Amino acid sequence: MTPLPALHNRLDRIRNALPSPGVAVCGALLWAAAMGASALVNLLLDDWETPAKIRFVSLLYAAGGALAFPVGLFLARLVSLGRHWQVALAAAFVCLLAATIGFTGGLFALQYRSYYAQWHEPALTIAWSIQFVHTMATAFYQFIVLGIRLYFPLGFTALTLASIWFAPQQR
Repeated sequence: MTPLPALHNRLDRIRNALPSPGVAVCGALLWAAAMGASALVNLLLDDWETPAKIRFVSLLYAAGGALAFPVGLFLARLVSLGRHWQVALAAAFVCLLAATIGFTGGLFALQYRSYYAQWHEPALTIAWSIQFVHTMATAFYQFIVLGIRLYFPLGFTALTLASIWFAPQQR
């Protein structure tokens, strides 16, 4: 059984790691704009598909960024509380990167799965469960292989700048 003071220390640590609502919302909007712009610029430079598909993919990346920023910021703060600025810099870099890729890849996987749903078995059967897991895993793999490139160079630059902004905040 966990002693009561240890539980309070953990809860205090989590409470201290929570970003303020203003920082979370403003950061999410800025992060969404940066990630959406990164995808948009890359797709326009590649002369990719149709304008409607370019808009959709850019909005998907923006939505992934908006969802990822508060979570990535919370995790970075949780990892780096009371540590040196170097740890805060690394934590922000890794946590924002992982959250952004995870959320955007998850949204991509959901969209991918909705396309293939017409060929899947009825919902909540064993066959459907297997198809669901495999479709989601395949979609996420495709996102990792093909979608990460849309974060370079603008998304990577934004990640570096956000990490540099975050590091002194933790002192």
